[in-house]
Amino acid sequence: MWLILALSTSALSLLQAQSLSRQYRARWLNGICLHATLFATGGLVLFYGDNQHQKTSITRQNTAGKVILVTIEEPLSEKTQSWKTIASVQAVLFDHSLNKASGKILLYFQKDSTSQRLQYGKQLLLYKTLQPVKNTGNPGCFDYQRYCAFQGISHQVYLKQGEYVPLKIENENLFRKFLFSTRAKIVALLKKYIPGDKEAGLAEAMLIGYKEDLDQRLVQSYSNTGVVHIIAISGLHLGLIYWLLTLLCKPLAKRKGGKLVQPILIIAGLWLFSFIAGGSPSVLRSAVMFTCVVIGAHLNRKTSIYNSLAASAFLLLCYNPFWLWDAGFQLSYAAVLSLAVFYKPVYNLLFVSNKLLDLLWKSLSVTLAAQILTVPVSAYLFHQFPNLFLIANLLAVPLSSLIIFGEILLCAVSVLPIMASGVGYLLHHTIYWLNTFIEQVGSLPYATLGNLQINSAQLVCLYVFIGAIAWWLLNRKHQGVVLSLMALLSFIIFRTVDVWNTGQQKKLIVYNIPRHSAIDVMVGTKYFFKGDSLIQHDDLLQKFHLQPCRLLHRVINSFNPGNILGEKNFYRFGNTSFLLFDAPLDLSKFYPKTPIDIIIVSNNPPIQIAQITGAFQCRQFVFDASNPAWKVAKWQQECAQLGLAAFSVADKGAFVFNLY
Repeated sequence: MWLILALSTSALSLLQAQSLSRQYRARWLNGICLHATLFATGGLVLFYGDNQHQKTSITRQNTAGKVILVTIEEPLSEKTQSWKTIASVQAVLFDHSLNKASGKILLYFQKDSTSQRLQYGKQLLLYKTLQPVKNTGNPGCFDYQRYCAFQGISHQVYLKQGEYVPLKIENENLFRKFLFSTRAKIVALLKKYIPGDKEAGLAEAMLIGYKEDLDQRLVQSYSNTGVVHIIAISGLHLGLIYWLLTLLCKPLAKRKGGKLVQPILIIAGLWLFSFIAGGSPSVLRSAVMFTCVVIGAHLNRKTSIYNSLAASAFLLLCYNPFWLWDAGFQLSYAAVLSLAVFYKPVYNLLFVSNKLLDLLWKSLSVTLAAQILTVPVSAYLFHQFPNLFLIANLLAVPLSSLIIFGEILLCAVSVLPIMASGVGYLLHHTIYWLNTFIEQVGSLPYATLGNLQINSAQLVCLYVFIGAIAWWLLNRKHQGVVLSLMALLSFIIFRTVDVWNTGQQKKLIVYNIPRHSAIDVMVGTKYFFKGDSLIQHDDLLQKFHLQPCRLLHRVINSFNPGNILGEKNFYRFGNTSFLLFDAPLDLSKFYPKTPIDIIIVSNNPPIQIAQITGAFQCRQFVFDASNPAWKVAKWQQECAQLGLAAFSVADKGAFVFNLY
């Protein structure tokens, strides 16, 4: 993705290079050199950014039976059945020897009075063996293991009382403690004066990026309408903070030494807000770019948007090279680059003499221009396109700006309870109106175009097509027409091959969903589902576990194949037969050694493998994630003694079998 983005920055800036003066051409060349430097150093930075390459990494040490010294790195967040936090590993203790260790781990605490008192900086001794972070292995699903690895997290552990000991000493960073304390005070303030869980949760996310209290169904509505960017702290929020700081610091310019103090205060305010907001890639990108703007304005130098964009990417990736794979990082840079290249051409398409209508057209032009380079990567990552994004953004963007200013005002007048209550009341109703509007728009027919599945080759073709068309339209280069047609033809070829492969597929998939049973049989573009009734009625479980796999394999419609052998849960597809063993079964009704290819055991039935093999001649046993771990281990041991193949979904991930 970064290769596509960097090449797009260079190529699209070239569209304007021919009409620039020699001075600005030099700036453009500097941007190209910066991109080349990024590529040259990227591999080295990526290697040293990976904690696994360090000798002290926890991934290189066997922690079984050892005591681990860790430090809690952030405040605990409440989950349904536990408290969750991230801890940094300090050392591993074994036989009275202390070995230095490094890395991060996820800690889950059983909910009790002791765990609730734990806080940032607290050091703990862990007496439980760490478990590696693993994926579910469900095809097409979010790669949680890679996501954690990019944050330096390799292991996790669930701790009950008695499995850890809090130490009296603490290991705190005063600045981080100040940030966490400030975030907690702001969250408490917003909850106090903005009634309603949905409204307060959105207010917290919009002001400081705190998303623990966000309603997930509301987030889905914002995503479906294309306005989820107002929830994520980004350039919109930093722009408002920059404007406010500039306004407040303007009187300093008239005082002695004020011209030096003014940019320092503005930059300090921008970065303080960025850190309080969580320091995500999108907000740090904006902070770096606004810092360049402030410094340039102080030195009476006009900065190039392309150079600032490349410089900020270079600095952020030097700090954390794994942000390269962060969706927020990719979308943030794609949006800014798209605005830099396409805003003026889009705005110049129409001339509006009326000032009010012209302001409206400017807002629409910004939205349209930002979509040009973000749509391909958004479809690649999230597989959907919001058809009504223009309507939603038309009200959501100005209203969100008003809400942010209102929240800043609420923080400023919080010392006056009566005034704070009034501001909170207005904010509650404003956010309620915004939520209602977004939910209504999202519920309209055809509000979202879903099931968009493109691979990396098709993504490249789309960006080449956009770049070539822009080259033709902006610079009148007819070669762009030929290049765009070639890119479009390549896209169609890749798409056709993909669709043809889909029509030929025949797969059996046993999903890895903890404490649940779920099976899909895919034949062409149709699927047959067998599993828990809870999954069939839970939209969130389906969206997280089932839909990504079905989307990956392009299956749309369901079908019912019926049963074979006159028995429930017996199925045959082509030459492959399988039995779903999810309840006690009268084995006496079957002929000895009835041939069956696969037996899937779920929901912890009272069986013994030897009894099953007496009735069936089976090639493969599959134990899904609805069975308890100790029972699966027992069954696997029985299979090993009988020389039978066994597959544990909870241990190895989803079971995927090509039917024949």
